[in-house]
Amino acid sequence: MSHWQKSSYCGEGESCIHVAATTAPRAAIHITESADPSGAILTTTPDDFLNLLQTLKEEREVAANRPTAIDVTVGDDLTVRIHADATPGTTVTTDRHRWDTFVLGVRAGEFDHFVAEA
Repeated sequence: MSHWQKSSYCGEGESCIHVAATTAPRAAIHITESADPSGAILTTTPDDFLNLLQTLKEEREVAANRPTAIDVTVGDDLTVRIHADATPGTTVTTDRHRWDTFVLGVRAGEFDHFVAEA
C-alpha cells in the first residue's frame, strides 16, 4: 500500500481519516481512521471515491439525492460511519469533527490526485 495521507486541516498528532491507493492487482482506494478501535480499512474503487469527492465538494450530504457506492451516516451521537459496496461488512468509524476535517481537505482538493486518472 502506498503512503497514507490525511487532510492538512488535521492537526499534528490528532486522529484523522487517512486515504491511500494501490494499483496492483487492480486500482483501489483505501480509507481508514487512526482512532477507529476496530482498525477497519474500507476499500473502494477510484470511480466510487471520485463520486464521493464530487458529492462532498458540491456540499451535499453523501446519501442525499444520489445513490453512491460509499455510504456515510451520522448518528444522533455524532458518530460517523463510512461503508462501501466494494467492502461489504467493513465500517470505518469516526466522529463528526474528524469527518468535517476530512471534508475540508476534500474541498481544498487535497485528495484529487487519488482519482486524477480515474
